[in-house]
Amino acid sequence: MPHVRHSSLTVGVDVRVVDADELSTLVPDLEDLLAEVIGERGTLGFLPPLDVDAARAYWSSLAADVDAGTRVFMGAFSDGRIVGSGQLALSPFPNSRHRAELQKLFVAESMRGQGVAHALMAALHAAARQHGRSLVLLNARPGGAAERLYRRLGYQAAGVVPGYTIGPDGGPIDSVSMYKHLEL
Repeated sequence: MPHVRHSSLTVGVDVRVVDADELSTLVPDLEDLLAEVIGERGTLGFLPPLDVDAARAYWSSLAADVDAGTRVFMGAFSDGRIVGSGQLALSPFPNSRHRAELQKLFVAESMRGQGVAHALMAALHAAARQHGRSLVLLNARPGGAAERLYRRLGYQAAGVVPGYTIGPDGGPIDSVSMYKHLEL
């Protein structure tokens, strides 16, 4: 599986696949990272203030999918500590084994702007290819930093879904569905 030391990083960050056993040990750090992102008005499926028990249950639940091979969990590490992550949900159905869905890509605030997200995306794309996935799908907030990142990486918008999620203030948040074809 991909193990990347991305050349455009301004700091030493190691990006690699995390197995189910290691994922279980990372749950407390992932809770902290998620709380930071949620506190910045991000959502990633959660609302502020972060319900720590719900976050713990979510992160813990991923180990079974990782172990079963239906999910790839990628971690970015600096000085031995996780500073970012992203996931690929691999479709198990016979008619969709060519695609993967990118989920919950995020980077610690202190590490942003240093190429960590790009390195994670490069590793996730490599993992998708290794699994024979030529189409990657994702959702992002229209006009946000994530959408800009994905567009720079060659993703195209398929459309906007109005009111896709509910934001921290209880109001609707739109989502842009995006895709990218990968060469295998």
